Amino acid sequence: MTLAKAYFIIAKEHNNLHLAWELSSKIRSCQLLLSKAAMKEEPITLDEAEPIIKDLSSLIFKAQDAHYDIATAMMTMKSHIQALEGRASAATVQSTVFGQLAAESLPKDLHCLHVKLMTDWLEKKSLQEIADEKRNSPRLVDNNLYHFCIFSDNLVAVSVVINSTVCNAEHPKQLVFHIVTNGVSYGAMQAWFISNDFRGSTIEVQSIEDFTWLNASYSPVKEMTPLFSLDLHGNVNGAVETCLEAFHRKANVTAQYHYWQQQNVDKLLWKLGTLPPGLLAFYGLTESLDRRWHVLGLGFDLNIDNRLIESAAVIHFNGNMKPWLKLALGTYKPLWERYMNQSHPYLQDCVTS
Repeated sequence: MTLAKAYFIIAKEHNNLHLAWELSSKIRSCQLLLSKAAMKEEPITLDEAEPIIKDLSSLIFKAQDAHYDIATAMMTMKSHIQALEGRASAATVQSTVFGQLAAESLPKDLHCLHVKLMTDWLEKKSLQEIADEKRNSPRLVDNNLYHFCIFSDNLVAVSVVINSTVCNAEHPKQLVFHIVTNGVSYGAMQAWFISNDFRGSTIEVQSIEDFTWLNASYSPVKEMTPLFSLDLHGNVNGAVETCLEAFHRKANVTAQYHYWQQQNVDKLLWKLGTLPPGLLAFYGLTESLDRRWHVLGLGFDLNIDNRLIESAAVIHFNGNMKPWLKLALGTYKPLWERYMNQSHPYLQDCVTS
């Protein structure tokens, strides 16, 4: 049947439409026979197969007599395979681009929330005054507290990360969160975290336009303070597989990181993401951590063991199926939603508007 398909294509290209029609008809008969056998879950009998095989053989000989030899058939098949591979490759690239766009897009209700908060930030001077006061808080530089840095321009993602962390902490007032975001999200972030209490934890919001690689897909689900007691055996960074956790100034990692970022300005070394420069900057300086500190794949993998998720300190919604999107994996979405304050008036207004 494969050879018959090749001759069908060749016949069409040589404008031999009658032969092409005959081949197409017999190919369909063959496909129908195979389909019926598959549905019945019974083998094809000789009486059923013999007439079709004879007819196809006759048509193949007819095609060869028309100077459509095997070499021509092979060349034609090869060219069509290459064309199909090209289209498949283009479709794969297109699918990846569209998937990335979907993952990076902000749903209408969350965009609405962002606009409302930004309006508050611009109109309510009291919020800006509170933000100015908080900048001088001694807690921001108190080394006796537990400090976490979050790099993101996604308000909802950051809120869930912080809420899940403080809800699972024994002493949330000892936690300090340093949020680094872009200028577009800065006002909304400030308005949200000033207006909402996260169990007495300290939250700082800073703007840094130079870092356009920010992303947010982490959701801590367990007490995180033991992380600060881990022995890194002289290394300056601890990581589970692809996790880029922290850096230490004495090792000059910051300079190394920015060096590699600068080297990739033209995107020739890598396309997107924070992992490649992180791997380069922390090469030889990273301590391997227990896998339970970071369980990833909740944005694309349906087969993660529930026991692994339950024992995880951090679950990572990496992948395009982010939990705040409609295309999120329903299996894992409740893990995210339990830490999202759905009762907030702005969120309710935005969902119904």
